[in-house]
Amino acid sequence: MEKTNVSRGLFEFNNIFKESDNIYRGFARWCGLSECAFWILYCLRTEYTEATQSGICGGLFISKQTINSALKKLEEQGYIELRHTDGDRRSKEIAFTKAGLKLCKNTVDRLIEVENDTLLDLPENERETFLKLFRKHTEMLKNNVKESIYDKKIE
Repeated sequence: MEKTNVSRGLFEFNNIFKESDNIYRGFARWCGLSECAFWILYCLRTEYTEATQSGICGGLFISKQTINSALKKLEEQGYIELRHTDGDRRSKEIAFTKAGLKLCKNTVDRLIEVENDTLLDLPENERETFLKLFRKHTEMLKNNVKESIYDKKIE
């Protein structure tokens, strides 16, 4: 494939990715949440990760400092409680309050339902192909960035 065609494909891919990201950013704003707070609630509601700060950091690929700030704000707003786990005083489990569960029901849960319905609108074979190719592209990009950029010294 010619480099021009690849560049156009990259341009289209980036526009699609940014448009998708903008949908979630707009939804977080509509909910009255920061993007980070939105993604924390989203992860907790999808059981995407363990309900601890370190689990959230690993699941969202966001720094501990940013996650910690968003968790503190969610706690101050009365949506979550941070509880020490057995055996490790540094690790805190995240638990929803009644207000937090109500918030999720009216916001994040609705979006998750729309996402599920949207994926189900794709035929199963297209859904599987889409996820397989997106995962493959992400893994290849991660490896190529590591080999081509991170593993080379700046001259």
